[in-house]
Amino acid sequence: MKVAVVGATGMVGSVMLKVLAERNFPITELVPVASSKSVGKTISFKGNVYPIVSMEDAIAAKPTVALFSAGGSTSLEWAPKFAEAGITVIDNSSAWRMDPSKKLIVPEINGSLLDSNDKIIANPNCSTIQMVMVLNPLHAAFGIKRLVISTYQSVTGTGVKAVQQMENERLGIVGEMAYKYPIDKNAIPQIDVFTNNGYTKEEMKMVNETKKILQDDSIAITATCVRIPVMGGHSESVNVQFNKSFELDQVRALLSNEVGIVLQDDIANSIYPMPLTSMDKNEVFVGRIRYDESAENALNMWIVADNLRKGAATNAIQIAEYLLANHLL
Repeated sequence: MKVAVVGATGMVGSVMLKVLAERNFPITELVPVASSKSVGKTISFKGNVYPIVSMEDAIAAKPTVALFSAGGSTSLEWAPKFAEAGITVIDNSSAWRMDPSKKLIVPEINGSLLDSNDKIIANPNCSTIQMVMVLNPLHAAFGIKRLVISTYQSVTGTGVKAVQQMENERLGIVGEMAYKYPIDKNAIPQIDVFTNNGYTKEEMKMVNETKKILQDDSIAITATCVRIPVMGGHSESVNVQFNKSFELDQVRALLSNEVGIVLQDDIANSIYPMPLTSMDKNEVFVGRIRYDESAENALNMWIVADNLRKGAATNAIQIAEYLLANHLL
């Protein structure tokens, strides 16, 4: 089992390496891939040292699977070349997510859609993954009519440069800016570029990807995505209106029985999800579950997950694990 990690030196790529080691994915040889400036350098993985190689050399090495986390333009150019060589690509960028010929996968929800012909598999957006993990069992039980989403997203979602900007600002250092504005002591209501309808690409990803993963275009969805100066994970306030009536105890019971979800919903003891406590965890945390008293069959909840883990690296590796377990690699 030879595994390539494309973008191995980046923030998500480095977490992919950690998660591969933690989950004991059966790697016989690692093929770390990065930009030309990193080729020839080395990285350590499970006690072994591996040289960073170019895209061309990675394809020549014929890995079984390639985990891509190197940006959309890189994926558009190179994922097809890996696939043509018979390598299964699991791509963490936005490049293939809404391509009707590609599957957008959260293994706990729709892994069963995969087959051996899938050579480019899309990993959903980080903020979408954690939300649909919680929504999926509720949609199956009560039918979702409408979603109103507000996100509070970690600087780690932008990458190393953004983390450095925040740390520089906290130390009073003038440095390179990942954002147009200061991020420390601030909230920036723009993630990605604006589209013609006034929403950002991030907001539209949440709308379109949710419908694709849940396989239901009838759900009405609106979102506002905000970058805040935190590490550890993305937080989401999600208002859900269902087609059917429900009891809160039913909702809590459904969520507490789902693999990969941790219910933290004890307001008497101030227990609820937070980025600080979700950091470095693979699960999705949900709490503050309560009726929306202004609308029929509606509730509010608070969802938090480490965006570098379940929102990116862990989900991609779980896809690879699913493929392996079902003899699809």
